[in-house]
Amino acid sequence: MVILTLNCGSSSAKYQVYDWEHKDVLAVGNVEKVTQGGSFISHRAKGKDEYTANHDCPTHTEAVDLIIKTLTDPAIGVISDMNVIKSVGHRVVHGGDKFTKSVIVDKKVLEGFNEMIDMSPLHNPANIMGIEAAQKILPQVPHCAVMDTAWHQTMPASSYFYAVPQEWYEKYSVRRYGFHGTSFLYTAKRAAVLLGKDPFKTNLIIAHLGNGSSINAIKDGCSFDTSMGITPLEGLVMGTRSGDMDPALPFYVMRKTGMSAADVESALNRKSGLLGITGSLTDRRDIEAAVQKGDAQAALAQDIEAHRVKKYIGAYQAILGQVDALVLTAGVGEFAHFMRKKILEGLEGIGIIYDPKKNEMARTRNTETLISKAESKIPVYVIPTDEELVMTEDAYALMAGTYEVHTNFTYTFQQKDYVNKSRAQGLIQELAKSPELKDIIAVPK
Repeated sequence: MVILTLNCGSSSAKYQVYDWEHKDVLAVGNVEKVTQGGSFISHRAKGKDEYTANHDCPTHTEAVDLIIKTLTDPAIGVISDMNVIKSVGHRVVHGGDKFTKSVIVDKKVLEGFNEMIDMSPLHNPANIMGIEAAQKILPQVPHCAVMDTAWHQTMPASSYFYAVPQEWYEKYSVRRYGFHGTSFLYTAKRAAVLLGKDPFKTNLIIAHLGNGSSINAIKDGCSFDTSMGITPLEGLVMGTRSGDMDPALPFYVMRKTGMSAADVESALNRKSGLLGITGSLTDRRDIEAAVQKGDAQAALAQDIEAHRVKKYIGAYQAILGQVDALVLTAGVGEFAHFMRKKILEGLEGIGIIYDPKKNEMARTRNTETLISKAESKIPVYVIPTDEELVMTEDAYALMAGTYEVHTNFTYTFQQKDYVNKSRAQGLIQELAKSPELKDIIAVPK
C-alpha cells in the first residue's frame, strides 16, 4: 500500500511517497516556483539518481499532475500507476477552532478551510488548491487533511486567549492558535522515547527554527503554550516575519507613511524579520557568511534572533516549572550550529549547559543527537523533524478507521526500536566519512 503526502505552499508543492507495508520512503520531491513562471521539479527516488526538470506550472493543478506523472514514469518513477496510491495526506496550515484533529476531506471540510483564509492568507489558499487538484487526479482515494493548528488545541484558556474584548473571540474567533503542530507532535513523541519517559509525564520546550519559526511549551505531553498566535506572524524573529512587536507599531507607521493596513500587513510578513534587519538576507548560512566578513547588520540580525529565542526558553521554563529537555528542530535547529551556539550560550543559570564540540558536530537529518554536557540539568537534543511521517500515519489511520487525537493514539515512531530506514542508510554513509558522529548519537534510555 502506497500513501502520498502533499504539502502545497503558496509557490511550491512538496511530496513524499511511502510504502506502508515495508515502512519505507520510496520518493520525495518538490515542485518549485508554482504560479511564478520558470517552475521545475526536483525528485529523489530510492535507488535512483536525483532528477530535475523544468515544467511550467501556472497553478497547483499542473504541479500535482506533474508529480503524478513523475512518480509513474517507468525510468524515474517508483509506482506502476495511480491505482497503487490508496490515500493522500495534505498539510493544512490553519484549521481554526473547528478542526481539532486530522480529518478526511469532504465538501463541508473544504468550506471550513475557506472560512480560515482571513487568518492564513498566505497559506490556506495554496493548501486548498493542492487538495482540489489532487482530488481531480485521484478522485477514488480518501484525501486527509492534517492541520498545523490541531496539536495546540490542548492549550488552556489562559494560554490561548488574548486580553481583548471577548466579543472578538465570540464573533471572529480571535485567539491564539499556534502552528508547526505536526513537527511539534513528532519531536515531542521522539523526545519522550529518548528520555525513556511516559510521553504524558514529560515536560518539554521545543524550538522549531526555520524560515518560519515558533517555540512550544509542552506540559505532560500536550501543548501548553506556543509563540505563534492567530496567524504565523507572532513570536520569534523569522526569515521575513517580524515576530513580537508593539501592537501600536502598525498604526504609527500608517500615520507616518500613509501606508494601508494591507501594505503594513504585507511588510510585516514579507519584508521584516531577518530580511528587514539585513536588507537582503534570510538564509542563516548567508547571514553567517556575512558576519564572518564583518557585516554589522548581519551580526545584529543573529543577536536579535537568538535573544528572542532565549527569552521564550526562559519564559516557558517559568510556566512549566520542571523541564525534562530542550529540543531544537527544523532546518536552522538541525544544521545551523552557529545559531544554536548563540541561543544556548549563557543559559547555565537555568540548568542548560551545552557542549561546544558536540554542537559543532551535530549537523545531520539522519539521526537524533545530544549536544548538552553530562552535568546539564536539562538535556539538549537536536531531533530532525518528520512532518511527512505524521501526515502519512494520520492518513493511513483515517483510511483504516483507527485514527484518534494524539492523546488516544500511538504512532510507530513512539516505539523504542523505531528505525527510519532511509535515514538509517544515510547515517551509515555519514559515519563512514565522520566516525566521530557516533559519539553524540542520542540513545533511548
